[in-house]
Amino acid sequence: MVECEESARPVAGLAADRIRCAVVEVLESDGYDALQVREVARRARVSLAKIYKLYGTRDELICAGLQAWMDEARYAGLDQAAHVGAESLYPALMRVLRGIFEPWEDHPGLLVSYLRARSAPGGEKLIRRGFDAVVPAAMAVLADVDPEFVRDLDSILSSLVYGLIARVACGEIDVSVIVPTIDRAVFRLVTGYEASRPRRPEEE
Repeated sequence: MVECEESARPVAGLAADRIRCAVVEVLESDGYDALQVREVARRARVSLAKIYKLYGTRDELICAGLQAWMDEARYAGLDQAAHVGAESLYPALMRVLRGIFEPWEDHPGLLVSYLRARSAPGGEKLIRRGFDAVVPAAMAVLADVDPEFVRDLDSILSSLVYGLIARVACGEIDVSVIVPTIDRAVFRLVTGYEASRPRRPEEE
């Protein structure tokens, strides 16, 4: 279960924090389809009118809760993960990717809800926010890499991750399979790339 703490924000901000926290709690315990705005209001100790004033629709409410959780649990450490010295490409890239995907392992209900929410009205905001958070960290690791390989890596990993999440959502695989599968794919892709690229003079 997700634990939420009160922040030292103004009262209006605290209400929004409680609402988003309640959304995350309901999504994790009951699932995407079971989330009712009335239950979120009860847990957050606010009126229904307050929720609809802040978020407008159930879809916006769910996106806001998921986005707040992801900013805190998945994206917060990306900047530090991208700057770890002179690591080679594979471990540096996996350091970033583990920071993104390992938090899901303890919250599979949120992962399934994320898959549903990104396809719902307003879900493009979740995708765009993830893109904005992840790309700078990933590109810091990939700064000296052939742009064609970066495009291939993005295409392959995006499809792989989406497929893995969908398989988790329908119960085919456990959420713990995601990171090891990404790890193996990245290792093979990077190994193939490094074996095929011309060696630089300083590497001779």
